[in-house]
Amino acid sequence: MISVGRKVAFFDLNFVITRCEKLAEAARVRPKDHVINPRGLRGKSRCYRPSAVLFALKTPEKEDKMCTSVQPVEWTTDLKNQNFDGIVLVTRSHDTLPSELQCLKAPLQDYSAVDSGLGEEVVVLKVPGLPGNRLVFASTGPVNRDYDDVRRFSDAAVNGIKRALKAGMQRPLLVCPPHKDYKNSTMVAALGALHALYMPLEVREGNVKATDYKVCVLGLWAAQEAQGRRLVELADALESGRLACRDIGGSDPERMAAPRVADYVQELFKDSPVKVEVVSDVKVLEKEYPCLAAVNRCADCVPRHQARVIKLQYCGEGPVQKTLMLVGKGITYDTGGADIKAGGFMAGMHRDKCGAAAVAGFFQILAKLKPKHLKVVGSMAMVRNSVGADCYVADELVVSRAGRRVRVGNTDAEGRMVMVDLLCEMKEKAVRETSPQLFTIATLTGHAIRAMGPNYSIIMDNGPAHRNNTAAQWQKAGEALGDVFEVSSIRREDYDFHKGQSEYEDILQCNNLPSSATPRGHQTPAAFLIMAAGLDKHGVDSSAPLPYSHVDIAGSSGPFPGVPTGAPILAMATNYILSDSL
Repeated sequence: MISVGRKVAFFDLNFVITRCEKLAEAARVRPKDHVINPRGLRGKSRCYRPSAVLFALKTPEKEDKMCTSVQPVEWTTDLKNQNFDGIVLVTRSHDTLPSELQCLKAPLQDYSAVDSGLGEEVVVLKVPGLPGNRLVFASTGPVNRDYDDVRRFSDAAVNGIKRALKAGMQRPLLVCPPHKDYKNSTMVAALGALHALYMPLEVREGNVKATDYKVCVLGLWAAQEAQGRRLVELADALESGRLACRDIGGSDPERMAAPRVADYVQELFKDSPVKVEVVSDVKVLEKEYPCLAAVNRCADCVPRHQARVIKLQYCGEGPVQKTLMLVGKGITYDTGGADIKAGGFMAGMHRDKCGAAAVAGFFQILAKLKPKHLKVVGSMAMVRNSVGADCYVADELVVSRAGRRVRVGNTDAEGRMVMVDLLCEMKEKAVRETSPQLFTIATLTGHAIRAMGPNYSIIMDNGPAHRNNTAAQWQKAGEALGDVFEVSSIRREDYDFHKGQSEYEDILQCNNLPSSATPRGHQTPAAFLIMAAGLDKHGVDSSAPLPYSHVDIAGSSGPFPGVPTGAPILAMATNYILSDSL
């Protein structure tokens, strides 16, 4: 890059005009068309011009391949800020716009005079005087019915941003005025827009696009400066967590094989308050986590597929008032094992690591927001459930870390196997922690989707957690930002289901039917985890009760094909970090 040496103002910052020698000829641009963005990471320089984003690489270093930065976001209080090239308006109706947005009302009224369907689909209007002379209107539709919730704003923002991209916008300004019944509607719309702008890790690393972002910058309108600053701060932090979650959970089984997940996590938390420890020695895995090691046995023959246990820890400033202990299921690919997923049911099973991905994503939010008086310990169980000569099989007896003899009933119930010993380890540590709460997070059962549908997380408490109203708190927290939950219960039948059926075994891991064909198919695994981890000795009848909740995100983790949602980290962040500020 050759600097011309003259400084200009762009996006309210100072930049140096340069000529991009690598791309100038192909792009047919003049020197003054390019300005350098100082936010480039790890040697990657970015060039802006009004209609496109170009970039050049200083060096082909490996770390250039790890862009984990969030889509650039800026706030403004000026609706006519010409740094942007179009407005995306998200609201119920133009008739209810606040006084600050009255200039948007007239063009929409004129449009509605010739199209009574305004509000039923996204429309693009030419409006002279607005940024880029363009206005995209994405109505939320009604938001006052029994079954409406704040997700209407996220859905509308997703649709609006997608339409803005089709219109060629590179600097859209999202305008979502606060709604009296949904105090977080603006934040939810911003997060919806960022979800639509997510670029998959493989695309970013493969240089398929000329930039790591779909647009140069996403603008967020706020009525006041303080609101704008806070909006961008929180949106950036929350999206950084969801980006990490999507990167790990959504990437293919080779890009996010267990060793490469460990590399990603170590790079992500380098120079951050989060401590990372990676356990890779198979002898250690066999000794400390025998149920996990059984699942790993086949994949261990292939070095790039070998298991990793990734341990994370964050401890905020000040005396610890609460300790969260998280275990995430990270099945990098699930063939079903010996009980193989035949008939096309294996496709999409690289998403079986979204529970562990959510754990990493939550820690990224912790690293960004640095909440005080909170300690969080996490374990990511990164294992591939392969099939082959050395795979574990039904009928095997495996002694868990807690000393329980587990009879394998179905190798496709590997998720509970890889988590149970890590949960037991958390149980052992919890008795020495301050106000501990234990959780497992997993894309665990098809029954969760059968029971609650494809868009909802499920949470269920053991006795001590139920007395603390943990599930109800998560459900309420999820409603704030549209990360919604249904609450289930763990009943006596779930424990009975997993009792050993002979003197050989203490516990039956699973039956030989799919969970979707098993009564209470998403609840019984929670009972198994409690029993096989020894948590049944820490119930309400114990002298040392430990609150434990199981979270099944099989339905909410996202569609395939499609982009992972990042569930349930928005609910977690709301409940444990942002409860006083949202």
